[in-house]
Amino acid sequence: MINPNSNEAVTEGLRQAVLPLSYAEGPEIVCETLTEGPFGVETQEHAESVTIPLRRKVEAANDVDAFVIACYSDPGLHVAREGTTSPVFGIAESGVLTALARADRFGVIAIKTRSIPRHIRYLRQMGLMDRLAGERPLEMSVAETASGDRTLERMIAIGRELKDKDGAGAIVMGCAGMARHRRPLELELGIPVIDPTQAAVAMAIGTIAVR
Repeated sequence: MINPNSNEAVTEGLRQAVLPLSYAEGPEIVCETLTEGPFGVETQEHAESVTIPLRRKVEAANDVDAFVIACYSDPGLHVAREGTTSPVFGIAESGVLTALARADRFGVIAIKTRSIPRHIRYLRQMGLMDRLAGERPLEMSVAETASGDRTLERMIAIGRELKDKDGAGAIVMGCAGMARHRRPLELELGIPVIDPTQAAVAMAIGTIAVR
């Protein structure tokens, strides 16, 4: 699993998030940081700046059965797939597909307002706009979502708006930095909350298991 931003705190949060998916007979899950990436992928420029470095990292990896790009913009997903014969999963794609299996309509918690148009373009390309209940921002940085003390409180407030005002039956957390808040958020909202990182790793493990 590759964190495309250079924030090690986010990578550590990813390691903790996927611990429940590790088991004795299963594949080793390795979480790495793209050191040349921005501190947080928050703009279109950030997302596009990491595509070729991600491709090179995938190409240079040996004996890897599957890759996960751990950023909700799925930067470099398609170009990375061209650079390896192993499957490559994007957490946005995986998270949304998992939400569709849990509810008729889903909502997304974004980090900032400016992230939403980028996400909407992606959902439009996937042909899933009719299943989107809504997307609302925290107005926080990637770093704040990973370590801020008030992050969960803000996520609960936004999650309730998505559930009660927009009619979302499931919530997708729209940033890898939110990973550690999934369980308490789900308990507060009473509907499925999808950590897209966990969703992508689960898909990768399932693909490897039945291959």
